[in-house]
Parts: sequence; structure tokens; C-alpha cells
Amino acid sequence: MSSQPAANATLPLIILLGAISGLTPLAIDMYLPAMPAIAETLGSNSHRVQATLAAYTGGFALGQLLFGPLSDAKGRRPVLLGGMLVFAIAATLCAMATSVESLTWLRGAQGFAGAASAVVVQALVRDLFNREDFARTMAYITLVMTLAPLVAPMLGGHLAHWFGWRAIFWVLTGVTIIVAIFSSFKLPETLPLARRQPLHLASILRSYLRLLSSPIALGYMLCGAFSFAGMFAFLTGASFIYIDIYGVSPQHTGYLFGLNVISLMLFTTLNGKWVRRLGSRTMLRLALSLQLLAGLLMPLGPLLGWGLWSVVMPIMLYVGVISTIGSNSMASLLSNLPNLAGTASSLAGTLRFGIAALAAAFVSALPDSSPLYMLFTMSGCALLSAFAYWFLCEIKAKAQ
Repeated sequence: MSSQPAANATLPLIILLGAISGLTPLAIDMYLPAMPAIAETLGSNSHRVQATLAAYTGGFALGQLLFGPLSDAKGRRPVLLGGMLVFAIAATLCAMATSVESLTWLRGAQGFAGAASAVVVQALVRDLFNREDFARTMAYITLVMTLAPLVAPMLGGHLAHWFGWRAIFWVLTGVTIIVAIFSSFKLPETLPLARRQPLHLASILRSYLRLLSSPIALGYMLCGAFSFAGMFAFLTGASFIYIDIYGVSPQHTGYLFGLNVISLMLFTTLNGKWVRRLGSRTMLRLALSLQLLAGLLMPLGPLLGWGLWSVVMPIMLYVGVISTIGSNSMASLLSNLPNLAGTASSLAGTLRFGIAALAAAFVSALPDSSPLYMLFTMSGCALLSAFAYWFLCEIKAKAQ
């Protein structure tokens, strides 16, 4: 295993890996403001257009099950570049879609291809760095990646207004091609032939079974997954809460979302500065404790009638530590699995997005008469995330 010093995590490398990781947030967030226009153009309704997002998320979750083992067998570069090529082709076809049914299938294919980038970036960084440097580097990559969901809705809204919704997918195609070209020249192959694993279905299933049967590995994966799911619960219900319950104007709602991004960037920067000194497990425990505190505080505001900011502030804390939990849980998971980094990343990603989809569906099915339904869901996710770590990674580990 190559364990380079953190100084080799140069700014250009971090920006490039952040851009690769940002393709999926762009693909998800950029077309959200254009959904009504898509429904009108394709003669459909909002529910069927919203299903295109579910198709992307489902394809993304399933794709990670394939691309992780594939990158462990064939190397990082071919899987990454091949995935981005298919991703760009799917974006082009989405721009030319003539029905909501074809758009749904194409979005599913695009999500499936986009999973390659998500898996390979984590495995590639794992190839290059030890546990603390992995967490530090991934934190900075996440910091760059957070610009995508911050800019994407505004960019998508302007593109749809001035050029029509199809321009969103043309721009996504162009961005993907540019990132792929830079990746082909700047990213080396990081998995030597001696460390590659044979690609057989039986061996893949054995690898997944090995991970799922390990309490510690399962604990780290569930820890990150439940934390991430709480954010999806927030994304599902936040606009309703801010606009319909607390009376925030639609044009000002984006500022409240922006506060979460600022909090995320702050905690990510602190994690990058402290993780090498304190260790990834200490940073993970600290972030889990803060998120659990946020989960306990969130329902108090509505219950006691304290107003909008009693909800906004705990949500900022919850969202702020998500990347700290995600990067340090993955660092701890992958530090003991140098030959299964891709497989472990893929299974962790599938659990993360699968549980997030369930949390989002749960919130969307609940009554819309109170913010407490969303907030209690987020509180439950924080509790389950902390429980997964303390029970599986700490108590079970000591018992072994």
C-alpha cells in the first residue's frame, strides 16, 4: 500500500477529485428547479417527473455494487473514465428525451454510471493515503464538492429560464467531458496488478458477505448511512417547513439552505486541520456526539413554540458534521481493507443511498401539518448512527 504524506494531496488533485465527486450533486440538484417545465414540455405531471429523481438515486445505489468490485479487479482509471463516458452519453440523451418514460430510464442509466465516480474516488484516495491522511484528504474533497449543491439549483434555474430545461443536460454533458479529459491526463492508476482481486460473482458475494458479517465494518457503514439519511429527510421536507409553516418567502429559502453549506464547509475545514493530530476515530466520536445533540435539540423548538431559528440552528449543526462523519467512518472502514477498498466503498455507498431513499420516502408519506415529522425522523437517524458506531464498532470490538 502506498502511504504518501498529506503534502502530496495537492490543491489541483483535490479540486479534480472534488469535481469528479461533484458530478452527481450537479446531476441531482441542477434540474430540480426545472421539474415543472419538464412536466409541461413532456405532457406529464409533477409526480412522474419526480420519479426521474428516484430512478437516478436507485441506479446510483445499484451501480455501486458493481463498480466497486470492478475497480478492485480492473483498476481505478478504466472504471472511472468508462463511467464518466456513459454518464455524459446519458446526459446527452436526456437532453433529447421526448417522453417522461424515456427520461426516467435514461436518468436511471445515468445514475448507474455516475456510481463509478463515487466509488473510485474513495478507493483511489484509499490507495494513496493512510487512515488519517485519507480522512483529511476526503474532507477537503468534500469541501470542494459542496460547491456543487450550492451552485447547481441557481445555475439550473437560470439555464431553464433563459434556454429551456434541455440546456441543463447539455451543460452537464459538457462539464462531464471536461472533467473526464482532465482525469485522463492527471490521474494515475493507483491499484497495482499485484493487489487486484479476481472478478468472479462468487468472490464478489463472498466479499460482500465478509463485510456484512463483520460487526465493525457493518457499524462503520451504517454509521455513515444513517447520518446521510437524515440529510435526505431534511431535503425532502425542508422547503415545506420553511415556506408553508414558517412563512419564509421562496426566494429567501435558498439562503437557509446556504447556511447549512457554510456550516458543512466550516466543520469540514476543522476536520481537515485536526484529524491528523487527534485521529479519525476521535473526530468521528466528536462529530457523532454533536449530531446526536442536534437531533435532540431539533424537536424542542416546535414543541416549545420558539420559532424558525430554533429549527434552523440545530439543522445547521446536524448537516455541518455529515462530511466529518462520512469521511472518518470511511477512513476507519477502509484502513483495514486495503485489497477490498473498492468493494467496501461500493457496499457502503449502496447502504448510504438506499437508507437515504427510505428516509426520504418515509418523510414524504407523513402528514404535512407539522415540522415535527421531519425533525423526529432526523433525530432518529442521528440516534441510529450513534448506536451503530457505539454498539457495533466499540462494544462488539471490545467483546471480540
